[in-house]
Amino acid sequence: MPLIYVIILTWNQYHHTKSCLTSLQKTTYPNLQIVVVDNNSTDGTPEKVNQDFPTATLLTNDENLGFAAGNNIGIRYALENDAAYIFILNNDTLVASSLFERLLAAISQRPDGTVHSSVGMIAPLIYYADEPQRIWSSGGKRHFVTYEKTGDLAGQIDRGQYAKPVSQDYFTGCAMLLSCRLLKSVGLFDERFFFTYEDSDLCVRARDAGYQLLLAPDAHIWHKVSVSTGGSGSPTERYWMARSSILFFAKHIRGWRWLFVIPFRLGSAILISIRLVSQSKFSSLGPYWRGLHDGIRQL
Repeated sequence: MPLIYVIILTWNQYHHTKSCLTSLQKTTYPNLQIVVVDNNSTDGTPEKVNQDFPTATLLTNDENLGFAAGNNIGIRYALENDAAYIFILNNDTLVASSLFERLLAAISQRPDGTVHSSVGMIAPLIYYADEPQRIWSSGGKRHFVTYEKTGDLAGQIDRGQYAKPVSQDYFTGCAMLLSCRLLKSVGLFDERFFFTYEDSDLCVRARDAGYQLLLAPDAHIWHKVSVSTGGSGSPTERYWMARSSILFFAKHIRGWRWLFVIPFRLGSAILISIRLVSQSKFSSLGPYWRGLHDGIRQL
């Protein structure tokens, strides 16, 4: 029973954190430690966590460090305390009681029972919390030329499309089980990504280093989706998605691929702008283009 540390990053909205921690208390895995990293909440989240969940370890930051740097605080703590695996989990989620047993069962085993070293990341199937059978993310592949994500079953009803564990190219940072071997090999989240794309970046680095990323389709969680940023398509989300996308592609695209990536990304920016206007999300249009501008300036 390898020691698993669960890292939950919080920033206000304690009611979601409370529901998440309550669901974790109902899991059946016996060797689990929970670490809550608070990004300077102003709604009393740290005090409430201490009061309601005294067995959880609480780490507090003096400012909002963002997703990557905030989670890295918890990851470093877990590495220093002999973790075998670290589970990154959004605070706006609910988990199945058998989650961790099923995640570990998905890993290919050697004859002596030890874990195959090529498996560096395992992820559950993630559903919408308000539609428990509709898939929010299954992970997927990455296009060889454009590096765009493909193959995610997002939006589909789960009808058993994946009958057994499958190797993927990427997973979302909403929920991912990371081996400490992987983290010691490729490093932690890149803290230049304040929010979004830090998960994609880690997945690319893991794959480039020869690690396997496995989806465990019988391991389940349910996600309330983007509550910390004001919902999908909000000005905050649009800004950070745009900014981080520039950093991601600049970091990983090389050589001839730029001939395809630049026009593809420009077309994507235009389509996103048209969609925001058509959905009357005018308040998100400016932040989106400002994010692109700020990302280019940071290069």
